[in-house]
Amino acid sequence: MYDEYEGKMKKTIEVLQASYTTVRAGRANAAVLDQIKVDYYDTPTPINQIAGISTPDPRTLMITPWDASSLKLIEKAIMTSDLGINPANDGRVIRLQFPQPTEERRKELIKQIHKQAEDSKVSIRNIRRDAVEKFKSQKKTGEITEDDLEVTEKDLQKLTDKYIEEIGKVAAKKEAEIKEI
Repeated sequence: MYDEYEGKMKKTIEVLQASYTTVRAGRANAAVLDQIKVDYYDTPTPINQIAGISTPDPRTLMITPWDASSLKLIEKAIMTSDLGINPANDGRVIRLQFPQPTEERRKELIKQIHKQAEDSKVSIRNIRRDAVEKFKSQKKTGEITEDDLEVTEKDLQKLTDKYIEEIGKVAAKKEAEIKEI
């Protein structure tokens, strides 16, 4: 009965976790490149589909294109993105050096994490609201009783509380990662 709504709530958590992987916290992480598309033969293409990505050290990403002609395109895509790192192109590979975040940058990242968490909580609450509205309309049409509606609302609230707590845990874990850098 609640599977549809629980599935949507789980998906919200998954989306939050995926968005946290793109938060640049000072360590080299290939996931920060996931949102960047290269205009490769007039087709927006993810970098990981046209180049190998490696981490020679904890603060460096090395991008090695499989087609040397795409080197400039990759460099341009990174520069026009909101990544905030200037690529170093040596003619064969592109290196991205991730600087040690300052205290100010850490605070900014933590604010960003909290905002994303709050947006996810709003999504969870919207899912609950939509579910309650659906069950209220079923009560109006006589499909369920007043007692059934009351039980359903309590169950949906428990489900909502569970997933909001989960969002808090995910956000706290990411915040701890940033603080330890």
